[in-house]
Amino acid sequence: MTRPTGAALRLTVFIGESDTWHRKPLYTEIVHRARAAGLAGASVFRGIEGFGASSLIHTSRLLSLSEDLPVAVVVVDTEERVRAFLPELDELVTEGMVTLDRCEVIRYVGRGEARAENQGDPDMKGKKSL
Repeated sequence: MTRPTGAALRLTVFIGESDTWHRKPLYTEIVHRARAAGLAGASVFRGIEGFGASSLIHTSRLLSLSEDLPVAVVVVDTEERVRAFLPELDELVTEGMVTLDRCEVIRYVGRGEARAENQGDPDMKGKKSL
């Protein structure tokens, strides 16, 4: 796994919650492949309302459409690593949208690391980091 800092690329995949890959959620397959590719991390966000290319509104307010809410899978890493991962998405994403945005990583610290980092700083005793 990489430790990006500074300039990075954010990959966002917009799909439907009911989209599948070999009978499991597509977002799960994307996250697992991102991990296997050694990317810095991936998160899945479930939307409460949205529409895509079909212009059909999916919303949590209508019981019949609440099974296919919008989902965004977000990955941030170096440009080189994110672009190397794009062919995986060509295979997986048959409907949806994939976007790339330049961003800047300000802080990237895992659990336990923040605690160890704050041990030497008396001002941080008992305080949580991001």
